This record gives sequence, structure tokens and C-alpha cells, in this order.
Amino acid sequence: MAIELAEKYLGYVDEQFSAVSRISMITNHDFSFQGAHSVKIYKVSTGQMQDYGREGAAEGNISRYGAVESLDATTETFELKKDRSFTFVLDALDMDETQQALSAASALARQIREVAIPEVDTYTLGVICAGAGTKPAAVALTKDNIYGEIIKGSRELDNAEAPESGRVLLVTPDIYYIMKQCKDIVMETDIGNDMRVRGVVSNLDGMTVAKVPANRLPKGFGFLIAHPCATVAPVKLESYRTHQDPPGISGVLCEGRVVYDAFVLDNKKKAIYYQAQPVTTQGDGKGDQG
Repeated sequence: MAIELAEKYLGYVDEQFSAVSRISMITNHDFSFQGAHSVKIYKVSTGQMQDYGREGAAEGNISRYGAVESLDATTETFELKKDRSFTFVLDALDMDETQQALSAASALARQIREVAIPEVDTYTLGVICAGAGTKPAAVALTKDNIYGEIIKGSRELDNAEAPESGRVLLVTPDIYYIMKQCKDIVMETDIGNDMRVRGVVSNLDGMTVAKVPANRLPKGFGFLIAHPCATVAPVKLESYRTHQDPPGISGVLCEGRVVYDAFVLDNKKKAIYYQAQPVTTQGDGKGDQG
């Protein structure tokens, strides 16, 4: 006769490790979607510099300042596309008989930390990589070429006159490992704890270096240099709630909804440089670690 011995489960849950959001450093919230589902912004052209006619207007011109131009004013439309939600139930007896390991507060926090935030990050980082103003051909990154490739990206932002202050270099843990092996890279690692919580690990050539889990990035990701001025990442609605004993349920009903999107501004996309790697046959996108 089989006898099932009594077991006692501790009030402890083996939590998954899950990094916090990494997109706040490379995005902005310059546009308000309050009261609207879409916004339009203007893109206005500029006039050309001309030679001033000190002796009089040139033939065909009505002004000594040169030919009179008209400026173009076109619009970009941004409409929120992501309206996401979740819901789950914690039964009253399940909560009681797991010694409150299934508490509403911890379950909701876990859902946000391990599901909602990674989804928003993955989507936003995908939009940024796809919308980058400079995307050179894929190259396998090694300890011998990594610094040169990063400097190429920094040079592109310099030539595009992107702001120097506030640039962020995003890398995966694998790429960071390669960087640590490169003899040409000397990183400043005196970083405050508040920045480390956000993923910042060092500074390199004036750029903040931050690690992002590879599963939140496109396949074949190499590195990304971005200034937050280039990407608007609005979160219009972020609502999480619990309902105690709603009709038809003995326990707690948890619900959440987040409305968000990400947009790369056309006139500022040159402030983003995305270097991809050849995707391996296994599709891990790690490239050659040298």
C-alpha cells in the first residue's frame, strides 16, 4: 500500500531573476498623449545661405539678401498601437494553504516585473534598432575589433551633430564580456548604486555603458549607441488593480492594462547607431566572442 507522507512547504517562492526596464535611458516623453490617441508634429525645412548683394539685388532677385525661399512644413503622425492587458485569479484557499506565498501584492508585482516590463522593453528596443539612422552591414564582433566598431558609431553621431552629452551604449552581457577582454578599452567603472540598478556598468568615451538581457533584443544584436532625444516612448495608461471576492470568484482577481508605443523621430534618427552581428545557424545572435 502506497503511503504519501505529509509534506510541509515553506512560505517561500523561487523567484525568477528579472532585470528592471532599460529603456528610460535612451527614450524621452516629450510628447503628451493626454486626451488623444495620436499626435502630429511638424517638420519644418530651413533656408539656404546666400551671398548678400551689397551693391544691389542680383538680377532676378527682389532682395539684396538673395532669392526668397518658402519653407516646407510637413507633419509626422504618431498613433499608439499597443494596448495590452492581463488578468488572473488567486483562489482564497490557494492563498491560505500556501502560507500566503500566493499573495495578490507579490503576484501582481511579479507579473509587472517579469512580464509587462520585459514586453515593453523588447518592443521599444526593436523599434529603436529598426529605426536607427545608421545601420552598417552586420559584422562579427571580437575582442580585436569591438573598440574600433564602437568608435565608428560614435563618429557617425559626431558627424550628424547629435548631442554629445547623454549618449548611451547598450550591449548584451556577451558583448560586455568581449569589451572587457579588449586591450584598447579602458572603462570608468566608478558608478553609483542608483545607476547600477538601471543596468549602467561603466562609462566609455563619454558614453554611459548599460547591459541589456539578450532576450529583450533583436536576433543578431551587436550594440546600440543612442541619444534619448531621438525616440519618444509614451506610456499613456498603466493600470494595475486587485478585486477582492468579485462576483463568481472566491479570492482575488488581478487585472492590468498598459497602453504604450515607441517612435523614432525622422529628423533625429541619426542620433541612433545600430550595429548588428551575423545571426549564427543556431540563431543565438551572439556572433564570435573572440
